[in-house]
Amino acid sequence: MPEGPSIVILKEELQSFIGQKITQVSGNSSLDISPLKKKKILAFKSWGKHFLICFPGFTLRIHFMLFGTYRINDKKEATPRLHLKFKKGEVNFYTCSLKFLEGDLDQYYDWSADVMNDDWDPVKARRKLREQKGEMICDVLLMQDIFAGVGNIIKNEV
Repeated sequence: MPEGPSIVILKEELQSFIGQKITQVSGNSSLDISPLKKKKILAFKSWGKHFLICFPGFTLRIHFMLFGTYRINDKKEATPRLHLKFKKGEVNFYTCSLKFLEGDLDQYYDWSADVMNDDWDPVKARRKLREQKGEMICDVLLMQDIFAGVGNIIKNEV
């Protein structure tokens, strides 16, 4: 599963698509993705293991689950969950979960819990950590409300 650092890399790799309109949308998602057509991308953000594509008034959350992948200006043999075509380029997301989030992202996310975010708050994390009496540190490291973006790879390194 992609962890926080991988999602931040994806966000950086897609910066050239900010401000572009989606010219074509397709994929095998059960979510109705047709409203994305002709929408202009305002920003890419990340929170933990969530990749966020921001549009006027809403955000598309992509969670890569256990085996999710993506391709920029490239395709795999498999049908993508979400294919976004632009005037210049395309992005394909595979084996992922999609969800629309309405309104302000601050109502969904505590940015201070994301270990890859500039707003990460180690003091707040330490306070939450102390509340986990009797828990093994290896389990606490995977609690996304404390250490958003940490997964088994980072846990094992720690």
